[in-house]
Amino acid sequence: MSEALDRLVQHAHDTRVVVIGGGVSGLVAARECAKVGLQVTVIEASDAFGGVLRSAEVGGMTLDVGAESYATRGGVVRALLTELDLGDAVVSPNPAGAWVAGVPGVGAAPLPKGGVLGIPDNPFAPDVRRIIGWSGSWRAYLDRVRPPLTIGHAHSLGKLVRSRLGARVRDRLVAPVTSGVYSARPDDIDVDLAAPGLNAALTRTGSLTGAVAELRARRSGARPADAPASDVPVASDAAKAAPAPGGAVEGLRGGMSRLVDALVEGLREGGVELRAGVAATSLTPAGDGWAVGTSADGEPLAARAVIVALPEGPARALLSPVVPGLDVGDPVAPVVEVVTLVVNAPQLDRAPRGTGVLTVPGSHVAKALTHSSAKWDWVRDATEPGVHVVRVSFGAQGEDPATAALDDDAAARLALSEAAALLGVELPASVLLAAHRSRYVQSQPAATIGRAAVTAAARGAIRAVPGLGATGAWISGTGLAQVIPDARDEADRVRSAALWQS
Repeated sequence: MSEALDRLVQHAHDTRVVVIGGGVSGLVAARECAKVGLQVTVIEASDAFGGVLRSAEVGGMTLDVGAESYATRGGVVRALLTELDLGDAVVSPNPAGAWVAGVPGVGAAPLPKGGVLGIPDNPFAPDVRRIIGWSGSWRAYLDRVRPPLTIGHAHSLGKLVRSRLGARVRDRLVAPVTSGVYSARPDDIDVDLAAPGLNAALTRTGSLTGAVAELRARRSGARPADAPASDVPVASDAAKAAPAPGGAVEGLRGGMSRLVDALVEGLREGGVELRAGVAATSLTPAGDGWAVGTSADGEPLAARAVIVALPEGPARALLSPVVPGLDVGDPVAPVVEVVTLVVNAPQLDRAPRGTGVLTVPGSHVAKALTHSSAKWDWVRDATEPGVHVVRVSFGAQGEDPATAALDDDAAARLALSEAAALLGVELPASVLLAAHRSRYVQSQPAATIGRAAVTAAARGAIRAVPGLGATGAWISGTGLAQVIPDARDEADRVRSAALWQS
């Protein structure tokens, strides 16, 4: 028994896995492979690990300039943070909630407190009526008196909302949420993926508002009329400034990049080779393993197994030559730019628009705004009196960021102008103390119609090739709550096959 165990340990030590991509998915996959004693090398094309979890020095403070929070569902992110001794650094945001701006005839108003994905359970609630008006409320009420839906199964969220509740609910309540959280239009969102159980509740209740009330009551454990604040699922905590309206999220004191730092430190202590500034250029079968060509000088990296943890475009380009049936494709992923501003603006001390603002599509060039120093106590505590941190997000599905063609100074000026409009205060150029601009190519939202079939086909094709695996937001769904367990599962599958390969 001892000899067999010794052989297995030696086999693991002699087995090399190369992880291509040093974002969170790649780092977690590498961690899982290293746990069983495999030799692991991680290569990352950029000069820093972490992907969309990034921090930067802005105005003398270290701030998140990428993802600032994670969804708490499933407890998987919190569990990893605890494993990495970061449990004591977990913080919750200010529950004040977000506003919606660009409402015709209203301007801005608090996002209603009762709903799912912006769909209200009571169209006559004062906070709902303030946004959609009396005519919008009466139109939405028709949902309750129309013939009941004996079989409720809609695919398009936007089409369902418009047909049952009217255009005002879709455009003024639902669209700001899907644009801010998913970077997608309501018509492109799959109901079953974005709001699991809604179609079934629609069948049982016969109305959309009734279905929303039932879902919220079931989630809260209360009767529908007693259900507390809005319960919008957070689809993504990727690099976007959109506040998470009503979703259960947490962050880290000092910024989410602390998770990356802890993962990197643990990998180095575990003997994992981490190579930044090295891109994978080719993937070629070699004997019973693979040869990974890189941008670095020297021979290709030899590996028994390879896990590709890249964004969709680069992942498909690298894998398609060796994975039958996997097309390079032409994924049109949303491009988002986040401009972080540090401003000397005591007029923001009272947090005039809560923790952030979503926008009615077409009303502003900015997609969303997060008032970070109002949302997170640790950010507020890092600032001087009267100094605030605001993040402004530009760009969505099918829409280039308004900042795309601007230089950094012009982008900061535009962000400051949008921040003033969204927050309802004057912010002259003289209040700007510092600015930072980040650009991200986001993964296609997993909740868009047809997306699940696309990723399932890609995953099936990749898994059919021995010694290959793929993980990352494009195939797992965006958000750490989906990325982390997927990276673990894929690493477990790949490492098991590599260890038991004769």
